[in-house]
Amino acid sequence: MTNTQEPQNINISSVATTVDAVASAAADLKLYDTASHAVSNFTPIKPGRVGMYVCGATVQSSPHIGHIRAAVAFDVVRRWFERLGYKVTFVRNVTDIDDKILDKAAAAGQQWWERAYIYEREFTEAYNTLGVEPPTYEPRATGHMIDMIDLIKQIIDNGHGYVVTDENGNPTGNVYFDVASWPHYGELTHQKQTAVADAASEVADAMGPSVDNAGNDKYNPVDPADMSEDKHDPRDFALWKAPKDSDPLDARWNTPFGTGRPGWHIECSAMSHRYLKDMFDIHGGGLDLRFPHHENEMAQTRAAGYDSAARWMHSAWVTAKGEKMSKSLGNGLSVPAVLAENSAWVVRYALGSVQYRSMLEWSDQTLTEAQSAYDRVSNFIERAGAAVGGQPPREEIVSISADALPADFVAAMNDDINVSGASAAIFTAIRSGNTLLSKLADRVDSDVAKDEVRAVLVNVRAMLDTLGLDPLAEPWVSEGAAGGAGAGADSAEHTALDRLVSEQLEERAEARKAKDFARADAIRDALGAAGITIEDTPQGPTWTLK
Repeated sequence: MTNTQEPQNINISSVATTVDAVASAAADLKLYDTASHAVSNFTPIKPGRVGMYVCGATVQSSPHIGHIRAAVAFDVVRRWFERLGYKVTFVRNVTDIDDKILDKAAAAGQQWWERAYIYEREFTEAYNTLGVEPPTYEPRATGHMIDMIDLIKQIIDNGHGYVVTDENGNPTGNVYFDVASWPHYGELTHQKQTAVADAASEVADAMGPSVDNAGNDKYNPVDPADMSEDKHDPRDFALWKAPKDSDPLDARWNTPFGTGRPGWHIECSAMSHRYLKDMFDIHGGGLDLRFPHHENEMAQTRAAGYDSAARWMHSAWVTAKGEKMSKSLGNGLSVPAVLAENSAWVVRYALGSVQYRSMLEWSDQTLTEAQSAYDRVSNFIERAGAAVGGQPPREEIVSISADALPADFVAAMNDDINVSGASAAIFTAIRSGNTLLSKLADRVDSDVAKDEVRAVLVNVRAMLDTLGLDPLAEPWVSEGAAGGAGAGADSAEHTALDRLVSEQLEERAEARKAKDFARADAIRDALGAAGITIEDTPQGPTWTLK
């Protein structure tokens, strides 16, 4: 039995190390808290620093869009903290020992640890492809058995857990949390104790499991260990589990309370405490983890004598025709399959297109709108860069403080990470920049005009970068304009359309040269009716999709 070495910082964000001081805008940041059902001002536990723990994947099979939505949602939260100037410690765990992993590995003729590693790599590839920043620490459950065992000992010693013994008084390997001994149980999700704050909360409460809506529902099947007749109370849950007869010998650990393996919830309590110590700022995860996972995690952490997270945040689901996207319901879309049809930038934009607490309906229309957004963004960035003589360097983009960004963008992000409002602010700036570009040829003070265009360009790219979408940042810049497997198809379509439109623009130019303005206007109007906007610039006419 081994334990992890002392934590090593595996990622330092470029934004976090470039923005030196916490921005004044940070004082206005408001975030939702699941426990209080209210949006409130965010105040860090340690000035200038934020500790975040977000539940990662159970690596049983390939990632689907529903998994990655949570990763993108909390990546945006993290990036906003960094843009505000906070130093962020971001922990995302890997659950690499689990009933499903063991069962699926056995069915496929694999070692359980082999299967876990294969799919852990698939998740990492999906995160990287979609521009999710790597965590500061990414601990595996199997590397923290001693931490878990020690935590269970403390819970038992404090009178909040019990060991199940056999007829001879020997420990069986089953250990349960004694819910009746902990009067605070239910404080995270018991809706009867709190008022619903807004419509998004009401939807989440209705769809997300809770103490008020417990049971073996289709979204949260009950752990077989929690069905045991050895429990003192039906609400009690497993801290440690005796092995099943089918469990491999290398999936069992020896402990003072018998041979077995950890319950699901104890992993995150042990790892969050190890890497973030006592109370930390934010614990995040998908809505389906709210109960029983996070409720149980909060209870056992505090029962062991440690503070839990100061704020709990949950991202809503990706839905398909109103139903949660999940493998168990047969409507999951694998990340590789989606990326085969769409660029990675477009998929990232679609996943982050609504506020994290809002359900995201996944459809062809969602992706079409994301592609249109990319076309508008990339067209402006390309034209503006050409007009001002080159793109601002990445170092300049990441150094922009939140205080220097447009007020409407900052206000939206400070309003519980309202990415819809933030995106609207980005496109408002792009429209302003396009107007400046169209007037550039008529400006006598062309140097001043170029400076104005450049200022808008920097702001647009910095706002996009805050959402993980600056097209000139990694991973997008290394994989083609929009990145990902679908970029080639998008480029081919764009090239074909550009060729057709360019022929029309050449004909329009000839008509204007011949003073046949009626013909020139007719070409412009026909293109406009097809959804194409023409702008005359000092470098010649350009076109964009409306």
